[in-house]
Amino acid sequence: MKKKELALAVIERLKKEYPDAECSLDYDEAWKLLVSVRLAAQCTDARVNIVVEKLYERYPDVASLAAAPVEEIEKIVHPCGLGNSKARDISACMKMLQEEHDGRVPDDFDALLKLPGVGRKSANLIMGDVFGKPAIVTDTHCIRLCNRIGLVDGVKEPKKVEMALWKIIPPEEGSDFCHRLVWHGREVCTARTRPYCDKCCLQDLCAKKL
Repeated sequence: MKKKELALAVIERLKKEYPDAECSLDYDEAWKLLVSVRLAAQCTDARVNIVVEKLYERYPDVASLAAAPVEEIEKIVHPCGLGNSKARDISACMKMLQEEHDGRVPDDFDALLKLPGVGRKSANLIMGDVFGKPAIVTDTHCIRLCNRIGLVDGVKEPKKVEMALWKIIPPEEGSDFCHRLVWHGREVCTARTRPYCDKCCLQDLCAKKL
């Protein structure tokens, strides 16, 4: 089976298995997703969702967060780890939104990449989840599963995995496909334990490169 055929088959199986898969970070405005995805680096989404409640209670919009002292932001986001660098990035990002984008998150990929603390993964997440545009989010689950399944071959660099997937994943499927990989990676094709291949909906398709 060619990689493109394999990709389409995997997409259909995961659709049936996780029909309602979506981003597990809580947000109701685009700028909040920007903040949360920065905090999520080396931290669980569940913890981020708890921490940001206090952050948004104190700083409820882009303007107030942009004006907040970095030290105060750090005190609140400290439980997410790497508090100093994350607080600096969040502060600088909000300032840039305020000064260059009228307080709004841009819907342009290259513009998103210019924001402090925003890399390709974060920019793709915003493009797909907020703006409904084609996106492929290569987080650790995506990279691990795509290698195990055989959609990519021994490729661990996020950008290279992303570029490879753009060639075989229909653009309109990319964002949801990546969310489903996250769910599947947490529940079945796990990282810290041996994957539960016996209950995997992809077991007859997967190359099982463990």
